[in-house]
Amino acid sequence: MTTYSLSHLSDQSLLRHLDELVTRDRIATASLLAHIAEVDARRLYLPAGYPSMHAYCVEKLRLSEDAAYKRITAARLARAFPAIFPAVAEGRLHLSGVVQLAPHLRAGNGDELIGLATGKSKAEIEALIASRFPASESLAMVTSLSSGSNSRLAPGRVEGEDSDHELAPGPVERSVPPSKMAPIAAERFALQVTIGQGTHDKLRYAQTLLSHRVPIGDLAEILDRVLDLAIKQLEKQKFAATDRPRQAQKSDNPRTIPAHVQRAVWQRDRGQCAFVSPDGHRCSAREELEFDHVDPVARGGQATTSGVRLLCRAHNQHEAERVFGVEFMNGKRQEAARRAAAKEKAKEVIPWLQALGIRADHARQAAERCESIPDASIEERVRVALSCFGPRTCSRA
Repeated sequence: MTTYSLSHLSDQSLLRHLDELVTRDRIATASLLAHIAEVDARRLYLPAGYPSMHAYCVEKLRLSEDAAYKRITAARLARAFPAIFPAVAEGRLHLSGVVQLAPHLRAGNGDELIGLATGKSKAEIEALIASRFPASESLAMVTSLSSGSNSRLAPGRVEGEDSDHELAPGPVERSVPPSKMAPIAAERFALQVTIGQGTHDKLRYAQTLLSHRVPIGDLAEILDRVLDLAIKQLEKQKFAATDRPRQAQKSDNPRTIPAHVQRAVWQRDRGQCAFVSPDGHRCSAREELEFDHVDPVARGGQATTSGVRLLCRAHNQHEAERVFGVEFMNGKRQEAARRAAAKEKAKEVIPWLQALGIRADHARQAAERCESIPDASIEERVRVALSCFGPRTCSRA
């Protein structure tokens, strides 16, 4: 008799065992959420060689993409609202309900919403949310296309890890947008996407330009040819790909990575994050890769093929924290955030300067003077910006 053959059980025993299993499953689910939340908070997926908690759950724990997304969302929410843990363990709130509540829970309404959702089905929670947070009846006209892989929320660039821009973002968060590309047969995929008027016009124009090669204007072939052109241009921007490499030019900036080094590193690392965990697992990330100095420039690192590697954004940040310390990196991020906020604040004077007849490019240059006084009044910042112009402009002001 196998473990999964239950024909020997009486009806009463079968139902009792099922109830016991569901109870244990709920308790195990709450415990699983707690473990995911703690691993996520400590970012233990990074030294293990994974770029995100989602990647760790899918690749290491073998959860499906949807199951990983749902559990990570619930775990992060439960960490902020601990009442969710016992609610799940006791069966008062199911996992889908937690995910439904996620966009709406705030410090001021958390306990109330969790209480209102207790014991409700998915449809009932949807009705609850609709009544408490009515949404617009209009639908978005543009839907972004995703391959279904986890995408990063924080911006990234392909640069050395020591630049100011590199230090700005904090720990990388990831979300899982819905896929709009689905396989329908061997090597065949269905693509569904809503586009705006501008994209529509570009697509029609591309059909016109390629009409001599694709007379019937087949959209699949048009897309394939346009992607070939785009990929070639993007590879050139990303890692200086070219059929005619020029002689390397020396730069006085030690952070600058020469084009020939970028090409060699990209080919050597095969367009994949080069981080390897202590147990030999290599990070599988191929999105938003960055060129990273193996030895930081601040410690004498050189922009050579052996001195540069590809890292995903998450592992670039992880390595910087390992070398310089978390506290130091957090300080750098806060400093970069203050600089970014000051730049945005300085831009407020540009319309005032243009109203005085100052050219847009000159107004932008003058606004940079205000970055050092972000807390000053708009009048004071305008006066400081005008100080770089002649007396005539200042008198008009």
